[in-house]
Amino acid sequence: MEHEIKGVIRECDLAIKQEDFDALMDYYCEDAILVVKPGRIARGKQEIKDAFIKISQYFHNSLVPTQGEMLILEAGDTALVLSQTLLDAEQNEQGFSMDRRATYVFKKNSQGKWLCAIDNSYGTDLINTL
Repeated sequence: MEHEIKGVIRECDLAIKQEDFDALMDYYCEDAILVVKPGRIARGKQEIKDAFIKISQYFHNSLVPTQGEMLILEAGDTALVLSQTLLDAEQNEQGFSMDRRATYVFKKNSQGKWLCAIDNSYGTDLINTL
């Protein structure tokens, strides 16, 4: 049986592709963080939404995220997600793709809905930027 978080992540990827950033924010905790790039973190829903808008514009509104292999480690109301994240986009009239090993942390709210608390598409590669 597929873990519920995989469906949540699919919905988030679709919202990013469709640039429906209001719907995307429904899947984030109020105090969530997004690693925009090494050394730059967006904090809270408004900063995260603004960051996604800028990222989308940077990629000429062509960003398409998908997930490959995924491992979910759940303990109570917290889950660590290790995922092969694939990013495709157009950039400067050339194709652009990236294969990342992302790490996400999800928390289950009082209504039983999984929300993203930490969105880090760079995964442990962030260590290399210290």
